[in-house]
Amino acid sequence: MPRRRGGNGLADLLLGRPLTSAQAMQEKTGVLTGVALLGLDALSSAAYGPEAALTVLRPLGLGGLWLLFPITVAIVGLLMVVAGSYAQTIAVYPSGGGAYTVAKQNLGRGAGLLAATALMLDYLLNVAVGISAGTGALVSALPALRPHTLPITLGLLALLTLVNLRGVSEAGAVFVVPTWFFITSLSAVLAVGLFKLATGEATPVQAPPPLAVPTASLGAWLVIRAFASGCTAMTGVEAISNAVPIFRDPAIRRARVTLGLIVGILVTMLLGIALLCRAYGVGATDPDGANYQTVLSQLIAAVMGRGVFYYVAMAAILCVLALSANTSYAGFPLVCQVLARERYLPPGFAHRGRRLALSRGILTLSALAALLLIVCKGITDRLIPLFAIGALMAFTLSQAGMVVHWGRHREEEGWRWRRALNGAGAVMTALTLCIVAVSKFMHGGWAAFVIVPVGLLLLSRVHAAYTRTRQATELKRPLRLTPGTPLVAVVPVDRWSHASETALRFALEVSDDVRAVHICSGDTDEAALDSQWRHFVQGPLMEAGHPPPPLVHVGSPYRALVWPLLDYLDALLAEVPGRTVAIVMPELLEKRWYRAMLYSRRSELLRSALLLSGERRLVIVSVPWYLRTDAHPAPHSAWGDPAHPGNG
Repeated sequence: MPRRRGGNGLADLLLGRPLTSAQAMQEKTGVLTGVALLGLDALSSAAYGPEAALTVLRPLGLGGLWLLFPITVAIVGLLMVVAGSYAQTIAVYPSGGGAYTVAKQNLGRGAGLLAATALMLDYLLNVAVGISAGTGALVSALPALRPHTLPITLGLLALLTLVNLRGVSEAGAVFVVPTWFFITSLSAVLAVGLFKLATGEATPVQAPPPLAVPTASLGAWLVIRAFASGCTAMTGVEAISNAVPIFRDPAIRRARVTLGLIVGILVTMLLGIALLCRAYGVGATDPDGANYQTVLSQLIAAVMGRGVFYYVAMAAILCVLALSANTSYAGFPLVCQVLARERYLPPGFAHRGRRLALSRGILTLSALAALLLIVCKGITDRLIPLFAIGALMAFTLSQAGMVVHWGRHREEEGWRWRRALNGAGAVMTALTLCIVAVSKFMHGGWAAFVIVPVGLLLLSRVHAAYTRTRQATELKRPLRLTPGTPLVAVVPVDRWSHASETALRFALEVSDDVRAVHICSGDTDEAALDSQWRHFVQGPLMEAGHPPPPLVHVGSPYRALVWPLLDYLDALLAEVPGRTVAIVMPELLEKRWYRAMLYSRRSELLRSALLLSGERRLVIVSVPWYLRTDAHPAPHSAWGDPAHPGNG
């Protein structure tokens, strides 16, 4: 009967039963779950994008509300250009990787690595900002939880990690309800508000706080800064192009439909919020003030009042803000997978875990996000200056890469207008990146320009290491056949035991030249061992007509185990030039981990030292002997005597 691999009770409870590779298709997603998996980041930006712009416009008072709508129209225009570019990327590069793949193939390796690093930074910050924003909203509603901000953020992070380790299908099932609950709630607010506005009844049910007294005059720099802050609403659009492989066939069509649906909903929300904020007199309040309210909180109260619907809608917003980090768990591991396949990251990032999720990437993202949250103590304001820089950098490189792509593929229909669209997008996102970088640089944005080069250096060093290894190990000649030379087998023995006997029998089967070695560290009685060797080894072998192996005692005045054996092996290698020496290691093994902790691991230490010795004529062979503690008392062993833990 075949043994089921990879599962145990606790792991099955937390992560679910392992899935076979043949079940990969059931882990693919469709459009509706794709919106939940990949759209939370983009959709949740409707909750903070307009507020970020209004916060900058706050010194203008009522004038800031009138400027919000044209600024939002400009952001929406840029968003549509970027979305159009990524729709083309999905069709041309359906294998995933998004901006990295586009930039690498069209702008060169350096640009590709820059795009990958920027993407990973954006995904990392999205996790930290999303979780901290959701926690911040929670502790604002329940001030008693404020001292526990950091533990709450780390708890949410652990929950997201666990859900995503269970696989795409289960993550989609978990997030689809809150995502569409949020969309439905906010759509209802916008529909009612716009209907009242159209019928001339746009009177606030709950009056918003009074607008700030104007303290500044309108200026170009103020408008540019408001535009740059509002561009945080664009983050998350790139996630679809990175994750095309997770969609069911036809994957390209489903991915493009999902992208169109996410962008359509986001554009509707942004324009509706901007229009209703002006109609109902809703502006940004002082984030540090005692009466601080979010823009959406004011807007929902103004349109619907502070009844049951208000609290239901706010609960949906808080939930989506906290869960918006999940978009990164879909995109970050896939970018890591592409990089790992090209040896810019360890190969483990390309391998799927027990539930067919890219577990290494998920755990790495969680570990980095936890570190960032701990450093910033879970406070959103300390993370915001870094936010959106990575995304805008990836947008610019991706669209610039598509410009080059269409220049190389002029035989395709519509290449001119496609190149013009991508070129306009590249210029616009590059200008936006410069504005965001300048406006946020002194407030912490400088860190992004340190993290990105460090990431580039790390990826390059990893790739260089794998390249050196490949060059050193690559063989371009046929198998070299040489006359065989007999092995010399060396069996380390501490005392006569079941494990020693098993290793010795194997050594006698593979070699006619066997030597047993005992390190005299003072822990055993050498005379007793000699006596046992004569009676239990030499006698039976001589009777069988087989020459018995000698037992060599090697002195160890400082009670060391490794270097005396290495000295003996050096002398033996010099004695038998050209021959291979096989070290046959007796291994005592206990299947139960809590019992295995009782025994020392000197055999593992010795094996590691031998493997790292650098001698190519040494071969290490492990011969296991399993301890059956339930069947009979534990016997003594060569390296695991329970009575002598120092030798175990």
